[in-house]
Amino acid sequence: MSFFELNKKVLNNFYPGFLDEISLESGGDPLLEEIKIDIAPTGDPTLCIKGLHVHSPRDPAREARRLVESLNTADSALPVIILGFGLGYTAEAAASLNRPIIIVEKYKNLILKAFELRDYSEFLSKNRIIFVIGGSGEGITNALYAAAKFSDNAEKKEAPCVIRNKTLTGLEENWYKSAEERIRTWSMREDVNAATHKKFGKRWVRNLSRNMIFIRDLPGVSHLAGLASADKENLTQDAQINSNEENAEDAVNNIPVFLAAAGPSLDKIKPLLRDIHERCIIVAVDTSLRFFTANGVQPDFVVVVDPQFWNCRHLDRCMDLKTRERTALVAESAVYPPVMNLPFKNKFLCGSLFPLGEFIEKQVDPKGRLGAGGSVATTAWDFARSLGADEIWIAGLDLAFPGLKTHFRGARFEERSNSESCRFNPAEKWITLVLRGGLPFKALSADGGSVLTDRRLSLYAAWFENNFRQYPHVKNFNLFQDGLAVTGLIHEDTKKFLELPRRRDEINHRIKNAFIKIENKFGEKEEKQKRSERYDKALSVLTNGINGIRTAAEEGAEITRRALRYPLNQSQQNKILKELDDITRRLERSEVKEIAGFLLPPVVNDDNNGEEKDQFKNYLKTSQKLFNGILEAVK
Repeated sequence: MSFFELNKKVLNNFYPGFLDEISLESGGDPLLEEIKIDIAPTGDPTLCIKGLHVHSPRDPAREARRLVESLNTADSALPVIILGFGLGYTAEAAASLNRPIIIVEKYKNLILKAFELRDYSEFLSKNRIIFVIGGSGEGITNALYAAAKFSDNAEKKEAPCVIRNKTLTGLEENWYKSAEERIRTWSMREDVNAATHKKFGKRWVRNLSRNMIFIRDLPGVSHLAGLASADKENLTQDAQINSNEENAEDAVNNIPVFLAAAGPSLDKIKPLLRDIHERCIIVAVDTSLRFFTANGVQPDFVVVVDPQFWNCRHLDRCMDLKTRERTALVAESAVYPPVMNLPFKNKFLCGSLFPLGEFIEKQVDPKGRLGAGGSVATTAWDFARSLGADEIWIAGLDLAFPGLKTHFRGARFEERSNSESCRFNPAEKWITLVLRGGLPFKALSADGGSVLTDRRLSLYAAWFENNFRQYPHVKNFNLFQDGLAVTGLIHEDTKKFLELPRRRDEINHRIKNAFIKIENKFGEKEEKQKRSERYDKALSVLTNGINGIRTAAEEGAEITRRALRYPLNQSQQNKILKELDDITRRLERSEVKEIAGFLLPPVVNDDNNGEEKDQFKNYLKTSQKLFNGILEAVK
């Protein structure tokens, strides 16, 4: 049996469909026309491309083992990424590390050639391997998330180990650079989350404290689930609207949703606004609402999740009578409080992302969780998906700076920079700071060229790619190709969009009926009374729990303060250890410990740079910092 047949058998068992995928359209790789296969003195095949050796011409297996042995792998269980597979010697050597392996290779034919020349059956059957082959390397993000699930260290701030084949990465430098940028973006996600938490943690809690009553008084987005889907109940209602034969056929299909983000390409849909309104349920992000109102069209929903004051200003001068009546607000309960008091006729909450909001919701009324990827556009997309649409048409989701523009023309950002512009601080300076502030780099654009983006935007792109893959039944269409290339976002021209049937009467009918049903159910007198009772009870439990944590932390801080003042004998030390252990158990049993812990600063015992030899004193100092941190968080 040939090597290829052996490998094929294992691949079909452990990686079904993979061989068919890379065999399809794998011909015509220009690089592979210059391949030369030699036999090393050890008898192993070795590879030469364009006169350059991909592996050692003497002993490729030993070279790979030495490379892997030289790595500082510590005890990490995060994946090893092989950039440039070649004939797989390095990947096989890396298998000894007992870590997931991600193989990133541009050319499908090179993988097929390797399967013809060497037996990989043992390697493929005993190791956790993920292949990212061809395309633009976009699958690397999904591969990293999948590999992290194998690891107990998935949440630790560790970067995966990357091994580069210098010959292959040098021959296709731009392609592998793009893959490495995706790896860096994924690796920095925890740092970004930590920085965001540090910057906005107190603001989130302040906002939630002022907005908690809306958890009691506003319905959740779960009531809107399936609004766009062609279920039996909707079909019955739609038949009344689409009474003629031409339109009756449309009622059996899900209604498409149009998602309007706030990127520069949003300007291009201006001539299509009326057509979009006639054909789709429109979901706008807060930043793009003024684009619609300025052009005389009201979206059906506007999504707001940012906690900052300046984000609230995006809604300035947008609240005309038509918008109040026709546009429903979808918000997260930690938004800047004035947002919740805007005169939208219909308002909905999505599930809180924070322990305080989650605690109240669980006790009072769960709202329905929406995805969060750091941008309002990610939440808006997940809301559009939750409506039950099988098609989401998108504009303004550039995730880049095409033409060095940051937002659509007339966005609040642009107005602010122009209004504050002066001789010594022109608008151009403000825009330059925005463009340079997020570690910018050039990446593959949707039209096949390149576009300027940054790490923050590429992190959002990774979120979209991951979620597009999780929900393959939802087709995502991008009307314009100005922005970043995002796997799963399919380009369709306006002509295709205009082939969609006009369904505005049906959309209005569905939304109106949904709102009436929600009001009748959620606003029913007895139901309101029950929610009010649950809310009062939740606040009582919260207040008592926080007071209990404060009392325990004060006791612990006082005990450690006293203990650090004087030398203690062994009996006294044992007594203090028991007291602190009892306090720790009280804290761990608290129903609200996650709420207090949300604002807890990291506790690091760095006194004397580790020179303190007294372990008991070290423990007291660390405990004192912990209790003081808890007190600060509780306050």
